[in-house]
Amino acid sequence: MKAAILGCGLLGGSLAAALRSRRLSSHLVGYDLDARACSRGVERGLLDGSAASAAQAARDADLVVLATPVGAMPDLLAQIAGTLGPAAILTDLGSTKADVIAAARHALGPAFERFVPSHPIAGGEQPGLEHADPDLFEGCTVVTTPDAQTRPDALERIEALWRACGARIERMQADEHDRILASVSHLPHVLAFALLAQIAGQPDVQRRLTLAGPGFRDFTRIAASSAVMWRDIALANREALGKELRGFVAMLEDIEQALTAGDAQWLEQLFDLASRTRRKSSEGGHGE
Repeated sequence: MKAAILGCGLLGGSLAAALRSRRLSSHLVGYDLDARACSRGVERGLLDGSAASAAQAARDADLVVLATPVGAMPDLLAQIAGTLGPAAILTDLGSTKADVIAAARHALGPAFERFVPSHPIAGGEQPGLEHADPDLFEGCTVVTTPDAQTRPDALERIEALWRACGARIERMQADEHDRILASVSHLPHVLAFALLAQIAGQPDVQRRLTLAGPGFRDFTRIAASSAVMWRDIALANREALGKELRGFVAMLEDIEQALTAGDAQWLEQLFDLASRTRRKSSEGGHGE
């Protein structure tokens, strides 16, 4: 299988590494706006070559993987639509699905039926291909959100590929995916970014960071993620994320009122509910 990886960051690089280590692809070519990313992939043996354009990378590929920030995918899809082979299948690694599906439907024409939207719920705080890990998807959940037009054989091939990389598959509707991920992924990232930005604006920022303990580091670890990628995710899922933000702001206002009133019982009940929910989640074996 000849594969084209469009976007040579952490996820694209890790998928290339997984395909390489598991001998799932006979030839891997990469494309990235930053040509140095592809060069590093070739140097590390993750890629067999780099392409000068997305269209060149997709030409003659059996599998095309869109691994860019979701905001770049509409233009990328338009670039490759005319060069896809008649049997090529496509997938993406985007953290939002409804917008990507709409862009693919608009750009791909008849090839849309061979597009399988997917979202590997995996990653790391350090972006870039230099942090690629062939085992990044081992044990993780990959959500697929097939459209009514998605060909069953294309869906089966993409899901089989993810299973070969060690992942579990969860199928759902794109709207449900975006609503749930707004709560358990997109909102936490926004909160981590906001907290770090708030601290960064203080005159004693270094003093505060020096005294930060493990809890702070655990909570803010994800704020080291790619700013461009998360800007695109936030905007692409703005409606669902906005709803989650409004709910969270209301919760913070309730906490502020409890603090002002010295309502120890209410605070303890809230903290206990959160603590029990987190322990139950951990016991169930779910990843973060």
